Amino acid sequence: MSPAEILGDRSGLVPVEVGGDGRFRAGADGVSEILVTRDEKVEFVCRADGVLAYVRSKMGYPAVYPMPAVSIRRPVRAVLMDLDGTTVRSESFWVWIIERTAARMLGDEGFRLEPADAPFVSGHSVSEHLKYCLKKYCPAGTVEEARRVYFEITNREMRAIMAGGGKADAFTPSPGIKEFLLALKARGIKIGLVTSGLYEKAWPEILSAFRQLDLGDPKEFYDAIITAGHAIRKGEVGTLGELEAKPHPWLYAETARVGLGIDFADRASVVGIEDSGAGVVSIRLAGFAVLGVAGGNIEESGTAGLCHRACADFREALAVIDG
Repeated sequence: MSPAEILGDRSGLVPVEVGGDGRFRAGADGVSEILVTRDEKVEFVCRADGVLAYVRSKMGYPAVYPMPAVSIRRPVRAVLMDLDGTTVRSESFWVWIIERTAARMLGDEGFRLEPADAPFVSGHSVSEHLKYCLKKYCPAGTVEEARRVYFEITNREMRAIMAGGGKADAFTPSPGIKEFLLALKARGIKIGLVTSGLYEKAWPEILSAFRQLDLGDPKEFYDAIITAGHAIRKGEVGTLGELEAKPHPWLYAETARVGLGIDFADRASVVGIEDSGAGVVSIRLAGFAVLGVAGGNIEESGTAGLCHRACADFREALAVIDG
């Protein structure tokens, strides 16, 4: 398929002459154009035979993926759902944790992030967020030290929340999410929960939301749950999670293929739901159509055109799934 058919409405993407850290150039070696998301996380290298997605990395490990064409084939067999901002309204809490980390690193408890920082401190891995803040606000700091501070603050807040205290309204189930999840269950559609959050961040959030929703044990409710694993720390065993988080495809791909047992050839029967630009790209690179929901940074990141449909609420998303 042509780049236009694969990418859809490209009006939100920004054209550039050189991409891939110098590896690609528009008009040379079969490259017709290079388009970049507004949050600068992903480049789309357009060629006559398709599109390559170059995922940039602030940590020094970029990657290139072929971008498959997507469609929806009904009946839909599975729905893959993001956690932060989609299932649970929690983005402001995690941005606050990033902000408090930067404040501690600067020795200035009055420090506040700027509105322009929003696309760069949400939707990706902890290390990417911290790397951005260090470069802008605290260039003398290291990612390793910032991670230590971040998890110290996070663990303190998680303990307080699990004990019934902590920051007020840290985690709030999204409006209409309970009815939507139960409607999927009633239709026999498998549900996978996907988050770039590390386990120690994500699991208290999931539990908190399910307590409020009165839906029982999330491990029994969902057909598959995947997080970005466990943080690597001195003296502990970590798992892969920081360098392959969204917008890389692996969390969504693994949930569908391994967690739900759906072959790549049947990917048209899978739909992903996201509120962030990084999540939209992640779903698309995994080979699935995306339903974008309001509240995140899809419009700001320029990835709205990559969505099959923008949905105002979960009722509208369910109507698209039903066809």
